[in-house]
Amino acid sequence: MNSVTFIKNARIVNENKISKKNILIKSGFVEDILDTIPADLPENTLIIDAEGKILIPGIIDDQVHFREPGLTHKADIYSESRAAAAGGITSFMEMPNTMPQTTSNELLEEKYLLGAQQSAVNYSFYLGATNDNIDELKNIDRENVCGIKVFMGSSTGNMLVDRPESLRKIFSLSNVLIACHCEDEATIRRNLETHKNIYGEEIPLRCHSDIRSEEACYLSSSYAVKLAEELGTRLHVLHLSTGKETDLFDNHIKPKNKKITAEVCVHHLWFSEDDYQKFGTRIKWNPAIKKPADREQLFEALLIDKIDVVATDHAPHTESEKLQSYLKAPSGGPLVQHSLNVMLEFYSDGKISLEKIVEKMCHTPADIFNINKRGYIRKGYYADLVLIDLNSKTTVCKENLLYKCAWSPFESYTFKSEITHTFVNGQLVYENGKFNDTVRGMRLKFERT
Repeated sequence: MNSVTFIKNARIVNENKISKKNILIKSGFVEDILDTIPADLPENTLIIDAEGKILIPGIIDDQVHFREPGLTHKADIYSESRAAAAGGITSFMEMPNTMPQTTSNELLEEKYLLGAQQSAVNYSFYLGATNDNIDELKNIDRENVCGIKVFMGSSTGNMLVDRPESLRKIFSLSNVLIACHCEDEATIRRNLETHKNIYGEEIPLRCHSDIRSEEACYLSSSYAVKLAEELGTRLHVLHLSTGKETDLFDNHIKPKNKKITAEVCVHHLWFSEDDYQKFGTRIKWNPAIKKPADREQLFEALLIDKIDVVATDHAPHTESEKLQSYLKAPSGGPLVQHSLNVMLEFYSDGKISLEKIVEKMCHTPADIFNINKRGYIRKGYYADLVLIDLNSKTTVCKENLLYKCAWSPFESYTFKSEITHTFVNGQLVYENGKFNDTVRGMRLKFERT
């Protein structure tokens, strides 16, 4: 373990500018950002020459499902956090729909123990809301827990919050950020019955975006926004999938000052419903990927800051589970290992700047969740850093996948970028395909007044 590391000759992408600098890391923090290389570096300093590479803050992914406890045949914290590190993600926030579901503070703390033991990167876990656990939500540790997750459209156990009086209580009493999955369950059920009447049990996959429709998404997200506006709730709407929903959000306020923010996930920027024929149930997600026009509108909303964050909703299932028929195949897929590559592909195609990628994947998640000393390359901040070679390619194949489920929707695709080094709290956890498995991440802290 190196207490001092020096990264020289890096092109740093940070705070809306790119500049060639050198970074001195000491005891887990950025000690200094220098224009020159000092002559008196401490003995045994790890020196990394980043000539020709870019250096960015570590990615903060605010929505993942690592499946532990209870669903570890699909994934676990150890396997998926390593995949995240290889993808440049240095902090994650994980969802409560595990087994048991994380709907009490006692179960939440048990999950944090798992994170401390197993996670290669930094971690936080959401407390899940139900119709009946308001006392648990009121007692949340707001300095040590990222937020409350509300499923406004989900049939996951008892986690569908569908009573208006329960939603009003949660939105009015929460003293932390509420992250919402917004799809209207009644609309989805009605659409599903309509399609069953037409197709029986053999509904074509192409109907997924009609069943989990634009109407279902907009009804729910507009209701959540209206409720949050009325009650003054700090609301974060997850994984937008339609262009229509982007009209609900403001871009006249800096993200850290917004009461209502929004997220888009990489798969809704990359795929459209035209891809169902090629990829099948591998790209079945909730909310569904939708029309090419929705994809373009989401991208535009990201560029003009109506959408604040890019995340993954990483949600692995085994390949055999995913390759079932439409009604049997679960929704979700593995994404953390290549989400940064996806965004860099858009950069190489001229669709987005490096500065905007860093803003949406590093700076803004730190700002809107009020994360302590992360998300930026600054003196005194934790040294969560990622080195990227924009002139080296990454071909996705089963042999280099790190997910426990051992598949990816990007298999056989060659990205035009390669993540070469990932530092977590100043420690080099990933370097050119190799891991330092002694590194463990830290529990994220939140500065909330």
